[in-house]
Amino acid sequence: MKKFHFISGLPRSGSTMLSAILRQNPRFHASVSSPVGAFADTILSQVSAGSEFAPQVDIPKRRKLVQALFEAYYSDIDRPVIFDTNRHWSAKLPALLDLYPDSKMIACVRNVAWVMDSIERLYRANPFEQTRLFSSPAERSTVYTRVEALGQRNRLVGLGWSSLKEAFYSEEGKSLLVIDYDILSQRPAEVMPLVYQFLGEEPFAHDFNNLEFDTPEYDDGLGVKGLHKVRKEVSFQARRTVLPPDLFDQYSRLSFWHNTSASSANVIMIRQDGDAPMDGATPMPGPTAPPEL
Repeated sequence: MKKFHFISGLPRSGSTMLSAILRQNPRFHASVSSPVGAFADTILSQVSAGSEFAPQVDIPKRRKLVQALFEAYYSDIDRPVIFDTNRHWSAKLPALLDLYPDSKMIACVRNVAWVMDSIERLYRANPFEQTRLFSSPAERSTVYTRVEALGQRNRLVGLGWSSLKEAFYSEEGKSLLVIDYDILSQRPAEVMPLVYQFLGEEPFAHDFNNLEFDTPEYDDGLGVKGLHKVRKEVSFQARRTVLPPDLFDQYSRLSFWHNTSASSANVIMIRQDGDAPMDGATPMPGPTAPPEL
């Protein structure tokens, strides 16, 4: 029987890079976002209260239906440990732990201003593509409207942020590991043993200079070329932001995972001046200049 874990968190924060690292282990399967979460939501909407089928499909049967989705979708993967990726999984942590009590969730995070900066750079690199990230010309019109749209609670960045915040402060937080992209990109050889310890897996010798991961068909479908392309080498690349200073300052204030005092989640990050006590966290000293994917 396969063992399931989950990858969630913010976009442009290293989840694809983490998947590229993990899949080097022959025991692990990890990829881009799967449709399993959407399938599960669709099925549950058809059998929940208000549906004509609700009386015929009780809670135990609903649970079996959702679990069957995972088993069926990954039936052709000949690896014993599956990492399913979905940014909304953070808001589903109680249900996932009910299905798979021994499962863990890894959430990749990054200063939200640099998340917005990274997406904006991709947008500017594809000037003749009307990406599906924005639903109207009004949203696409300026960097301010683009960032505002992405930050809404039901959109790419806002959904990942609010879902993770729910998990971070939940009763199930101990099953969550938050990894800041700054430290994963700079010191992967120190971070990955901690990841294996959290998962309860035997350590594996990864090659951080030889990653392979690219999904051009997936990215082209979103109209964002290069969204999930990972560089061959895990490395740190400092740069200047393309965001106006007021936007950068506004979104730099949203890194709630630096305050662990009310959370049971596990955190691997570079501790910054003024951070709350690191209960349940693993701080690592080091440089804090922002890297790029």
